[in-house]
Amino acid sequence: MSTAPTATGGAGADGPVPPPRASVPHDTATVPAVDGPLHSGTDATVWPADVPVAAPAEPVVADVEPGRVRWDPAERRARASQSFWTALVGVPAIFSVLRLGVEAGGELQTTLLLVANVGPVNLLAGFLTTAARLLSTALVAVFALGAVLAVSVDRLPPGTRRRPLFARWADITPAWVVLASFLLALITWPLLYLPLLLPAFVAAFQLRPARLHERVVPRLLLIVVLLAAYGWLLLPTLRDAAEQGELLVLALLVVPPLSALFIAGPLPGVVIRPLASVTEVAMLATLVWAAVPVISTPVLPLTVTTVGTENGPAEDVRGHVITTDDVNMVILQERGGVRYVPVELVRAQVLCPSEEELPRRQLRVHDFHVEDSLLEGMGRRVRPLHRIDAACRTPA
Repeated sequence: MSTAPTATGGAGADGPVPPPRASVPHDTATVPAVDGPLHSGTDATVWPADVPVAAPAEPVVADVEPGRVRWDPAERRARASQSFWTALVGVPAIFSVLRLGVEAGGELQTTLLLVANVGPVNLLAGFLTTAARLLSTALVAVFALGAVLAVSVDRLPPGTRRRPLFARWADITPAWVVLASFLLALITWPLLYLPLLLPAFVAAFQLRPARLHERVVPRLLLIVVLLAAYGWLLLPTLRDAAEQGELLVLALLVVPPLSALFIAGPLPGVVIRPLASVTEVAMLATLVWAAVPVISTPVLPLTVTTVGTENGPAEDVRGHVITTDDVNMVILQERGGVRYVPVELVRAQVLCPSEEELPRRQLRVHDFHVEDSLLEGMGRRVRPLHRIDAACRTPA
């Protein structure tokens, strides 16, 4: 008579082992464990008490509103940082390429000639000298508006707490970048527009009058002293502007310091969202409008080259010298077209200022012309402006 084989854990095993585990359906969550002797049932298999049973996985339900994606704050800051630095690096590169195309008159071959002879260092230097004002203006405006919007976000209605773009840019920008943008504006803006930096600086760093002194009377005295010193510094210029009827100059010199006393602090909640949208569109439109003269500003210096034989008639060629070799001098003429002038025919050459460099106002601030920047004013003190050659006054 045959008997069923007995499974043992090895020689000398002193007890039975659990029977093979039955297949568990996918919808079975747990297998009950009981204490006591092991036995087999008809419907289920009892598991030993001392053998751990894996806990069932609980579904993770994300608390997200239907139809709305919730971005992580760190990811938002990373996206804002990426967009800011992309704009800061990409805009100058695009402007530099567009300037060559505009200066070439839209002609492909002339553009290629300029690209081949205008090096990246010269192109970058030309862009910085002409577009530094535009770049610093954009940065100062973004940081000032962004700081004001950032301190006002808490006043937004519930459910609309998404931070404006300029506020996110102001949050992720280091303080040294903000200071560098104001220093760049300080040395590149014309003196006439420097007072606008006062309210912008106060807004960017949220410098309220209460930070001058904790008591009201000393605070008012400090404000009066600062305004009096500012007025004493600009008193001759204000007097000349009033005599010449320059109302715009008076407004630009007087209004910004007074507005700096009230510009810091949060805004009312009802105007934050419209102001953020309007300022973003206005900033884009202003940059496009201001970019037109920057793109059209020549990269190469304007010269008048006198061409002719030694005893024959002479001709003045007005334009920009692209390159010079042993055979020809290549000149991009002011009225269009490229001219190759043999080197042996060049008799004289003078450097001419452009029309944009000529002053339009007769106002000065302590020997600095109001239309000059601090950088230009210091340069004129080192090397005063020379007399304009007669060939520059008579276009070819």
